[in-house]
Amino acid sequence: MLQPSDSQKSQSPSNLPLKTASTSVEQTTIGGSLVIKGEVSGSESLHIDGRIEGPVNFADNRVTIARNGSVAANINAGEVVILGKVQGNIQCSDHLDIRSGGSLTGDVVTQRISVEDGAILKGSVQVRAVEQKHPQGKQSEQAKQGVNEQAKAAVAVAGA
Repeated sequence: MLQPSDSQKSQSPSNLPLKTASTSVEQTTIGGSLVIKGEVSGSESLHIDGRIEGPVNFADNRVTIARNGSVAANINAGEVVILGKVQGNIQCSDHLDIRSGGSLTGDVVTQRISVEDGAILKGSVQVRAVEQKHPQGKQSEQAKQGVNEQAKAAVAVAGA
């Protein structure tokens, strides 16, 4: 077995973290003994082992509620993975995944959802279509104006 030379030992002290070739994913972890009362928001992924009592806003990022984690509030995120317990409404811009042993009591609005065997879901689920970026905005605005004009005409006729 090769032993590092003295010059190599001085260049990489044992108290510095080793750098790896993999890309680092920024994630914040709320430890098992922590209880947070109030709004939690950020722009990176969140892993919850503790308890949060307040809104969780991590738009376009992942929020994971671990087996021992719990959230008593609404969650707004890009993706939500539930292994623990959530009491509140969830709004996902992408995907909600409730794993075996996970529990959600609340309403859901998402584009995609998966619920494993053994998971609990109590509430309504609204799956909305993937938003497409086409020039339909002008068409839908014109359609709204047409409906408004029809409604005004109907009111005018009813009043006459």
